[in-house]
Amino acid sequence: MTGKVYLVGSGPGGTGLLTQRAAEIIDAAEVIFYDQLPGEEILSTLPARAEKIDCGKFGGRHTLEQHEIESLMVDRARKNRVVVRLKGGDPFLFGRGGEEIETLKAAGIETEMVPGVSSALAVPASVGIPVTHRKYASQVTILTGHEDPAKPEPALDWKLLAQSRGTIVVLMGVANLGTIARALLANGKDAGTPVAIIERGLRKDRRVTTGSLSTIGEVAVQAGVKPPAVIVIGDVVRLYDPAQPDLIPPGDT
Repeated sequence: MTGKVYLVGSGPGGTGLLTQRAAEIIDAAEVIFYDQLPGEEILSTLPARAEKIDCGKFGGRHTLEQHEIESLMVDRARKNRVVVRLKGGDPFLFGRGGEEIETLKAAGIETEMVPGVSSALAVPASVGIPVTHRKYASQVTILTGHEDPAKPEPALDWKLLAQSRGTIVVLMGVANLGTIARALLANGKDAGTPVAIIERGLRKDRRVTTGSLSTIGEVAVQAGVKPPAVIVIGDVVRLYDPAQPDLIPPGDT
């Protein structure tokens, strides 16, 4: 007999936007693979009886490599355990959920996906930035900031991105922000395009840093911007008003 693995999205931070289904599955878990992205408010609610395995990644240092995580999930499921792989945001949006599904299917492990509210949408919304707006943007592109524009064969089409009139949302992009901005500028993006960096999702210490595409790299360095952060590039950022109350209140952490 084998157990079952649930790939659970914890949302953008805090229990307020954790789905009811996700909360139910977490409460029933016997093994939980987690990292730091769900945040302390959610991690503090993990059941005491469950085996907890830290899969965190800190500044390039991985507690466990991806293949090790997948191997351990298969191992625990084959021991007839209820396994939860807890991820920030949604497991299928730059969360390696697709890779894990492939491994689990190949091993014959029953798997269920529990979607989460993506930080790509919720975090900008929390500070009054809609990723689409009839006046400013009719499309949105979400990309990973781990893609280095300077490498010989980048997977992203920077010319196409620069020419887009829509919003660009960058996840995991703090380290490469300056390089991303230069790539967009080099391919024709307006230097005055507004940019917002929202650090720490829905936590109480959330912070917003703004600038133009031509200045944001330097501004971010001067402000000491650190991950995790969601970066929004496009005219929708003009709707951000620092005097406006948060549209999605931060959580308890």
